[in-house]
Amino acid sequence: MPQVDQKTLAILSQEISGDSKLNLNFIFLSVASCIIATCGLLLNSSAVIIGAMIVAPLMLPLRGLALGAMKGDVFLFRRGITTLLVGTLLSVVLSAMIGAVASIPFTEFSPEILARTQPNLFDLVIALAAGAVGGFAKLRREVSDAIAGTAIAVALMPPLCVVGLSLSQGATFAARGAFLLYATNLLGITLACMLVFIWEGYYVEKIRMARALLYTVLLTLPIILPLSISLGQLLRQTRLQSTLRSILLTRTITVGQQVELVQTRIDWTRNPPEVYLRVRTRPEAPLTPKQVFEVEQLVTQEMRQDFLLVFQIDSFDEIRSEDLFGYRISYQEPEEDEVEPVSEPLSPETLRRMSQTLWRFNTFLKQPMQRRTAHGRDGRS
Repeated sequence: MPQVDQKTLAILSQEISGDSKLNLNFIFLSVASCIIATCGLLLNSSAVIIGAMIVAPLMLPLRGLALGAMKGDVFLFRRGITTLLVGTLLSVVLSAMIGAVASIPFTEFSPEILARTQPNLFDLVIALAAGAVGGFAKLRREVSDAIAGTAIAVALMPPLCVVGLSLSQGATFAARGAFLLYATNLLGITLACMLVFIWEGYYVEKIRMARALLYTVLLTLPIILPLSISLGQLLRQTRLQSTLRSILLTRTITVGQQVELVQTRIDWTRNPPEVYLRVRTRPEAPLTPKQVFEVEQLVTQEMRQDFLLVFQIDSFDEIRSEDLFGYRISYQEPEEDEVEPVSEPLSPETLRRMSQTLWRFNTFLKQPMQRRTAHGRDGRS
């Protein structure tokens, strides 16, 4: 196994130690990226969230944490973990304050927020790959441009912001899920950086290296179980959605003709799991409990698991222009020879005569009724 000389290792340690230092730059970037990410999550804007990922400096102390553990450098390890803890607490508190001010209930959280509350095993794989790229880019200057892509691929700041937003609304279950994603990314990046440092020979003693690697793996193993369970639920949900669409379109002709499936949501915490199907249907063709029971039986047989189906119906009606006349009037292009008449402006003399006539008529209307009556009698006599 290759090993670099002490001078090269000291240079890298000095650079990473400077990156891991808790200073004004780190605090400013952490606050700015937290505000950007929190607002992007509330607005459901992917572009804003990506911008916060690039600005966030939380990945810098992770490399110090990994190298300090590999070398047995207590100072570097302590500096990295201190900076990381301060950035973590600052981000959670700030995002919770923004969430309290916004006062958006958990039921109205955007998809960008909800997507970060259910991590799975794929997130750990992404963190490992992105952490390896981050460590490799630090050692190889010619691939340093990949740092921005790595920050986007494995984001540390948005999950922390979701933790703060969820806590501000009392959604502890969502906060736990978001923190699990943060821990997954943190441990995945640290483990991958350590493996890259070992591969490149940036370690002091093999015993320290093996001990640090073993401790990191032992910390990572407990999160694999919940991530695997979440991945299993995701795969079952995907299969269930495919089965439901197939049943509604092909297996149940009457239901398939009556409804249009809009959205599917599954509550796995219930026993049996509850499947909420948001569908669109016409008022003249409503669903019946018997049809729901038949679909429920087909789903149970296909999935080999008991499910409770709840149809949430959005009634709609179609309105067309032909409903006005009983038939549709098609568009006809005007003939080229046909010229629309253009009205000419009135001359000043015509306008003057019209105004005089209107003035006389107005004067006549203002005359007392008695005078007009008397004038009429005089005219008849």
